This record gives sequence, structure tokens and C-alpha cells, in this order.
Amino acid sequence: MDIKQVSGGVCAPQGFVAAGINCGITARQEKKDLALIFSKAEATAAAVYTKNQVRAAPVIVTKSNLENGRAQAVICNSGNANACNTDGEKSALEMCALAAEQLNITPQEVIVASTGVIGQKLNIDCIKNGVPELSAKLSETGSNDAAHAIMTTDTVMKEIAVSFTLGGKECKIGGIAKGSGMIHPNMATMLAFFTTDACVSSGMLKKALNNAVESTFNMISVDGDTSTNDMACIIANGLLNNDEITGENEDFEAFSFALMYCCIYLARMMAKDGEGATKLIECTVDGAFDENAARALAKSVVSSSLFKAAMFGADANWGRALCALGYAGVSFDPKKVWVKFKSEAGEILVCENGSGVDFDEDKAKEILSEKEIEVVILMNQGSGSAVAWGCDLSYDYVKINGDYRS
Repeated sequence: MDIKQVSGGVCAPQGFVAAGINCGITARQEKKDLALIFSKAEATAAAVYTKNQVRAAPVIVTKSNLENGRAQAVICNSGNANACNTDGEKSALEMCALAAEQLNITPQEVIVASTGVIGQKLNIDCIKNGVPELSAKLSETGSNDAAHAIMTTDTVMKEIAVSFTLGGKECKIGGIAKGSGMIHPNMATMLAFFTTDACVSSGMLKKALNNAVESTFNMISVDGDTSTNDMACIIANGLLNNDEITGENEDFEAFSFALMYCCIYLARMMAKDGEGATKLIECTVDGAFDENAARALAKSVVSSSLFKAAMFGADANWGRALCALGYAGVSFDPKKVWVKFKSEAGEILVCENGSGVDFDEDKAKEILSEKEIEVVILMNQGSGSAVAWGCDLSYDYVKINGDYRS
């Protein structure tokens, strides 16, 4: 399918506007900390949430709001997670009400999200004072400001928009995301907000989003921590006027493919922007017993602290990859495994049939010194395949997280 990247982020699809401002949650005035995304038309919606048993108040409130599969807006703050607070749900509900009042919709049509420090009381007065300005700044060019406003330790904004053909018409999907630390499968300290002008039932939105998240956001790991606030959601306002997608037909496949493209793009950005990271690691596992086994194996490798440290040092210590495969909880024959390292500098075989082979250490170091590294693992035991993304583990990770609250 022909997919083209376009500009505009979450404002690329018809009928969407966005904005981001500093409302005072974060002390640095140059750092935006409150975002708003709005569909001018009624819309269906779906979301996927963290699997952490300790769930932040915005996750609980949003899940309740989306029980009817409809939403028109997203409000999100950074700088404070609104998690583990006695009045957390009250604050999250008030954020919904404040946005709804400005947008002339009901509070139940608002998705609310927060990200930042856990266990600190959210200054709702800052948000209350900021929402009028925020809504006044809503525009079709506001995606960039919204993407900036949801960042915490991110070093780059994460934004994507694509166009593709759906039912003979040009459809668009846009997305923004944040994620840099506390990143681990089963979602992470990440937020992702998608918009589309396609007409899709809430049930099929949920199915497409679940499938995409399982193969993308649930396949990244920076540091082994899964957060309390993770959320990925999508709003579809139907302004494309295509035949509503209510089942698994050709249009659903096209829509799902485009959404998967966007999720892969943002997932890779998160892994590459991992706290303190200097390299993106992509682990491809082929020939596993089945897809679930391949996923578990790939995630285990990118999650290994020892392997990540080796990648930081450009050390071709492939034994750490095999070790990580071995504790992935998947049964396999180690004597059939092959391992290769690849990058723009070339590729090199380092393990064959579970044993080391002679290879040029200098060439291996050159390959592993690139900014993007691919680890190719051939299990030779089935047809399952999967890809996971991670990053190296550097000195700066500890520095960043040692003084995160300050």
C-alpha cells in the first residue's frame, strides 16, 4: 500500500486543531506543559492503557469516559503524573470539565492524560488558569506545540502524519507521542495520541489500535520499567465520509496498515530517544516456534542491561544476546541459533549453531559504533518472527534518573 508522510501531525486529518502552552506546572516558562487536541466534529475513539496495577488517575478517568467509544478532545499535562494522590481522580475529572467548558462538549467526551513525577499533588489551579488561553490558541498548525507540551525527559518531539487511499479517497492519520524513560513492554512511560478523518466504528478502532500497539509500543524497552500513566488513544471524526468501517474488510486492512506505520515510526523514535541513549537497537528474531515466542525472545534481548551496556561500548559480546534468549521463558534449541550484527557499516556473523565463529573484532566494533544497530537472530526452529526496539545503556541514564525530581 502506498503511504506518504505528510506534515501537520495530529492536525493533518480534516477537522482537528491543537495547541500547547506553559501554564506553570513546570518552572521553565520556555517549556510547554499543557496540551489540547480537539475534533470539530463528533467522533469515535479507542484507547489502550498501561498494564501496571498502580494506575494513575487520568488512566482511570479516561477508561471510564471511553466506555461508550466516543470522544472529541484530549487534554494532557506534563511535569506531574497525577498518580498516587488522594485527590487524583478529582483533579483528572476537573481537567475534563475545564476543557469541556471551553469546547462546548461534555466532560465525558474528553480524554485526559498526565505525565511526570509520581506522588506529587497536581496544581489544578495552574491548569484552570491556563485552559482558556490553551483553547484560544487551538489551530490547524498547533500539533508541534502540543507535541512539545507532552514531553518530559524527551530530547526530541515525536510527531508523524501520513496519507493513504481509503475507499478511493485520501485519508490521513496523525500522531504525537512522548517517551524516553520508564520504557518497557506492556507499554511504558509513554503517551501517544492519534487522529484520523476516517469513519471507523469504535470497536474496529479498538481492534486496529490493539494490534498496532502489540507489535510496536509493546515491543520497546529502554530500562525495564513500566509506568503508571501509559496510554495510547485514537480519535476518528469521519469527515472523510467514507463508508464506515465496521468489520475486517479491505478498508480495515488499509487503515490498520497505515496506523501500524505510524506506531512503528513513533516506537522507534522513543527507543532512539531513550534516556541517556546513544544508539538505537533493533532486534529481529526469525524462525522461532511461533510469533508469540519470537516476540518474547526479541524483547528479552533489547531488555538485557548487560547486552545494552555491550552495545554502548561497541563490544560484540553476542553471548549476552544468547543469555537473554535463554531466560525469555521460551523453549528452544540453542544449538540451532545464529546471530548477526548489522549497521550502515556492514554486517558480521558472530554466532553459528549456538557457538562462536571467528570474526574480525575491528570490523565488528566499526559496525557497532553506528547510531543504529540491528541484531539479527535466526532461531531456525519455526516460522515465527518479530521485531523489538531498544537502546544502549550509558552513564547518562543514571545521571538523568538520579536527580529526576529536581
